[in-house]
Formats: sequence, C-alpha cells, structure tokens
Amino acid sequence: MTKKILFIFLLAIVNSYAQKEVDVTKIDKNMTVSKVKTDGTKWFSPKEAPFRLQGFKWIEEDTIYRRLPINPKNIIIPSKVNILANHTSGGQIHFKSNSKNIIIRVKLKSSRPMYHMTQVAKQGFDLYVGGPHNKLFNSSTKFKYTAKEYTSKLYYNSKRDMKEYTINFPLYNGVESILIGLDENAKIEAPSPLENKKSIIIYGTSITQGGCASRPGMSYPNILSRKLNTEVVNLGFSGSGNGEPEIAELINKIDDKSLVIVDIECNTHESLRKVLKPFIETFRKEDKKTPLLIISRTILARDQHSKYLKQRNALKEFQKNLVGQFKDQGDKNIYFLDGSTLLKPEWAHEATVDGTHMTDLGFLMMAEAIEPHITKILND
Repeated sequence: MTKKILFIFLLAIVNSYAQKEVDVTKIDKNMTVSKVKTDGTKWFSPKEAPFRLQGFKWIEEDTIYRRLPINPKNIIIPSKVNILANHTSGGQIHFKSNSKNIIIRVKLKSSRPMYHMTQVAKQGFDLYVGGPHNKLFNSSTKFKYTAKEYTSKLYYNSKRDMKEYTINFPLYNGVESILIGLDENAKIEAPSPLENKKSIIIYGTSITQGGCASRPGMSYPNILSRKLNTEVVNLGFSGSGNGEPEIAELINKIDDKSLVIVDIECNTHESLRKVLKPFIETFRKEDKKTPLLIISRTILARDQHSKYLKQRNALKEFQKNLVGQFKDQGDKNIYFLDGSTLLKPEWAHEATVDGTHMTDLGFLMMAEAIEPHITKILND
C-alpha cells in the first residue's frame, strides 16, 4: 500500500469518526456530572435558624417555597399566576460557615427544559461567597439534564475559615425540598444584617422572573439584591404580569416593604391603558405611603420596526402622564422611569436571547440603570 493510499484510508477513518454523534462529556471531563461524596455530612433545613431565607413572604404560614400565599383570604389569584407562583425565582439562602464542603440536596417539582434558557437557570442553584457588597460568584449546581432530584457540591473551603454564603434558587421551576449539607463538626452562624430591613417588591413579566439569565444569580432582581444588600421579592410572572387588582391586594399583604416596582408593559401592551390606573388605585386604597416606581419597557429587537417603536413611545408617554396625574392629585410617592434608558444604546441589540428576553448582559445593564433610582427614592 502506497503512502498516498494509506493517507486517504486513514483520512476516511478520521472523517467517519468525526461525523458520528459524540458525547462531549467523554471528551471533556469538566462537562461530567460526578457523584458527590456525602460521608461525614450533616444536613440542615434552610427554614431554620441561623439560616436566613429571602423571597418567600408567606413561608411561615404555608411552609413551602412559594412566592404567593396558597389560599389568600377573599382573593382569587389568577390561574396562570397561581401556577407560576410555585417557581422560586428570587429565593435566596444566606448563612456563614467554616465547613470544608458546601453541598445541597434538592427535589424539584418538574424537569422540563426550555429551548432558550439554560437548565442551570431554570432548575439549578448558584452560589456567591462573601459579605455585603462583596459577594462573588463561585459555582452552580451540576446535575443530569432532566433530573428532578440531585445532590451537588457548591464549594470546597480548604482553609476551613468562616465564610459567608448566598445560594440563589431556580428561576423557572418549583422546589419541593432543599437541604444544606455541611461537615458534621462545622460551625454555622447567621449572615450579615441587611442594610434595609424592609423589602423591595418587583411585580412584572418573564423578564422580571429571570428569562433568560444563564443562571439564577444573574436575573436583575437578584443583581439588585446584591448591590443594595436588601431583600428583593421577585413577583415576575412569565406571560402573566397583567396588572390584575388581585395582585395589588396581595402586595398590600406584605407589611415590610420599602418600595414597589411595577414593570408590566411587555405583557399588557395596549391593555395597559385599562389596567394600570385601577392597579395603582387598588394598591393606594390600603397603602398611601410606600413609594411606587412605574417602569416602561426596555428597548427590544422589534423596535427596529416603526409600528412597535411608535407603540412603545406612546405607552411610555401614557405611563409618564399617568404618574403625573397621581402626583397632581397629591401622591408624592409615585415615580416613573423610562425603560428605554435601561440598556446602553450601543449594546441594546446584543442584550437579548430572542429579541425580548435578556441575556446576562441585558440584566446587568438593567440593574445598573435601576439601582440609582431606587437609592434616590429610598433616601428621599
């Protein structure tokens, strides 16, 4: 066999192998999901002290990880919102420990994937290490793609010194149970105190819920929570932020709120003209003082077409004028923010996954733009 024929033969073998579907985890060991060793691990419920849970305002009475009450008195929750309230977006666990290992054991409600969102963001957790204003991302959970139950190691502390941890819950899935695994002899302490003892409530759409961050910590409410060192309650409901008065009534059930943000234009469109004023009025019947911040929608890919750009500008003016009307009537605690200013113009076209839902870049820009407005309102 000549060298030329041998070369052609070997090339054909290589090409044939390259055309076969290959499991990348067998090529790159960093992509594998390895079994977690739990020998010497003691398991704790984050519902118990000294752990601090955030984002679940009704957990003491309902005992489950849910963003709205199960059976609110005299209030019927819209059916789709009632389903999405089981998604744990915005939920957080805070604590300090000198444990060598930080492990979590999770049981989820479902395992369905989404075409435009990572499984880590949808049904995984991520971990930040550090105290207030110094929380640094460290890791995300590893699990099989369709797993409903998994155990995952999030951190290895070789020095065994006392560190502060923040664990973010999944954005688009429900959590039946979660346990924190620490070394048997590890110390556990309460986390650093929050700077604002009252909560910020954000009511909105799929963008508020976190679609389509790459992992839980990158939704803009979670970014704001880190920046402000405060609890940010995520009441974003995918495709279902429709401004029903029942939601305003439920928000009024939250006693410790310092600010309520309403960002529902992306779900309501022209019906916003009918629902926004009654929503505000329903809220103000019970709460005259808590600041309200109304945000119009961000720049989206469809705004390249004059029809949608015209609609966005018209609805922006409607919201701005409505806020002005409430101010003229004596409401000094209502504010408006032009959502088209949230994304930097030079990057706005790169800020979404599908023309609507934000990438991490989009969420980071949103949080950085909203933060100073929140700070000013709270200081005032």
